[in-house]
Amino acid sequence: MIPLRDENPSVRTPMVTRTIIVLNVIAFIYELMVGPHLRDLFFMWGLVPARITAALAGQTNLPTAALTAVTSTFLHAGWLHLIGNMWYLWIFGDNVEDRLGHGRFLLFYLVAGLSSGILHIFFNGDSRIPTVGASGAIAGVLGAYLALFPRARVITLVPFIVFFQVMALPAVVVLGLWFVFQFFSGALSLAASTSQTGGTAWWGHIGGFVFGVLFGRLLAIRPATPSRAWVDG
Repeated sequence: MIPLRDENPSVRTPMVTRTIIVLNVIAFIYELMVGPHLRDLFFMWGLVPARITAALAGQTNLPTAALTAVTSTFLHAGWLHLIGNMWYLWIFGDNVEDRLGHGRFLLFYLVAGLSSGILHIFFNGDSRIPTVGASGAIAGVLGAYLALFPRARVITLVPFIVFFQVMALPAVVVLGLWFVFQFFSGALSLAASTSQTGGTAWWGHIGGFVFGVLFGRLLAIRPATPSRAWVDG
């Protein structure tokens, strides 16, 4: 399923969401400029689990290694990776920012990315493959959206064997199925280890999403209004 937009207008202008998107685009343009040195950039600023575990053991500098948990969320492995992440952030980020406020949303986004990285490291502590992308932080936004607006309608492109149908589905269905897919993919990844060959950081997505579900509503500073946030599907 591919979400196209939601029917859940926000009141505040989502300045932080827009800024994060712009920063990610700028970072990707820089990636294109470095050309053959992109691999070095990913290893320097991407999240490398083995580097974190080594830092925790006192073998390397911990603050420098920990910084990559943030910088990695602004790097992407290709156009599709970037567009897919920014598309989800564009659709769901404005409403979460509206409820949390600009400052809390920024802190929430960064900590969601950190939570994502922690769970990824837990399951891949010996991996020397850099992890890049905003997926974990955005998963936190999706989790918060589910907690705050479970019945908001999401206009979704749904595949039916050989054709697609555009449907208005409750957020709990769209995001719930998204999480189920991440969970089962993460479980399968444990059987087929990708710690040295790369792949998708499924458990990072799960960590970010769970963080968002648990803390999204807790951090909200603005109550929902039935006409805006709780639209029956």
